Amino acid sequence: MIIGVGTDLCDIRRIEKTLERFSDRFVERIYTDIEQKKSERRASKANSFAMFYAAKEATAKALGTGFREGVFWRDLGVDNLPSGQPIMKLTGGALVRLEKLTPPGMRAKIDISLTDEYPLAHAVVVISAVSPGIPS
Repeated sequence: MIIGVGTDLCDIRRIEKTLERFSDRFVERIYTDIEQKKSERRASKANSFAMFYAAKEATAKALGTGFREGVFWRDLGVDNLPSGQPIMKLTGGALVRLEKLTPPGMRAKIDISLTDEYPLAHAVVVISAVSPGIPS
């Protein structure tokens, strides 16, 4: 059962300008430590930050709240499985919201797809409720 779907398109040039202007202040406010480390290792860190930004926006949309009702930027964090598949980890208010949306006896599954092609980064997020026995 699909709980929510979100998509977002982010202009990488906007992230480049924001990084130039606000640097660490912007990065610390928006991105988790894992996202920061991943982006700093990449040749084009703005592309990486833009994909993560789009993923956060898409997830907030899929939760049905945007960035309000206790959902904050750093409550949403992109990570990867050992296979390389991107995953979204929720904490704080975002996790509380997800738990409210998930029907009793089910567990939430978040599928995420990220891509970038300069000057754009794109993310799609689908949140589903699945039986506890179904693998992630």
